[in-house]
Amino acid sequence: MKQRIAIEEWLTREELDRVREAVHTAEKRTSGEIRVHLDVAIMEEVLDHAAYVFKDLGMAKTEARNGVLIYVSVPARKVAVIGDVAIHNKLGDAYWHDVLEVILGHFRQDHFCEGLCAGVELLGEKLREHFPYQRGDVNELKDDVSFGK
Repeated sequence: MKQRIAIEEWLTREELDRVREAVHTAEKRTSGEIRVHLDVAIMEEVLDHAAYVFKDLGMAKTEARNGVLIYVSVPARKVAVIGDVAIHNKLGDAYWHDVLEVILGHFRQDHFCEGLCAGVELLGEKLREHFPYQRGDVNELKDDVSFGK
């Protein structure tokens, strides 16, 4: 029987706040949207489930189609990074793998909060480069970390 890991055992409330703040800070400089989603389920095909979560969170409904999701299956320590069509067309597959490696590098050392924050920061830089903040830009999606149901 596989042991389920609670999110609270993986990241403290303070660390979740640090991740939220990293998202908020990154989004101040871009019209792009970043979400971090943590799931306690173990997914065989993490990328497929991340695509489902991307849609479920309404990330494909942003005006500029420039949302990015960091999806984590916590017990499996599996991560997927998915960008919507506008940002993906600018960056391509290789960039998502680079961000993924930075996150996983921290995870291998059990530095989960640091990995998520580093991933958010990298994504924020590229979003700012390709989709800079525009006057009157509104935050279309919540900055809070979301959780699997």
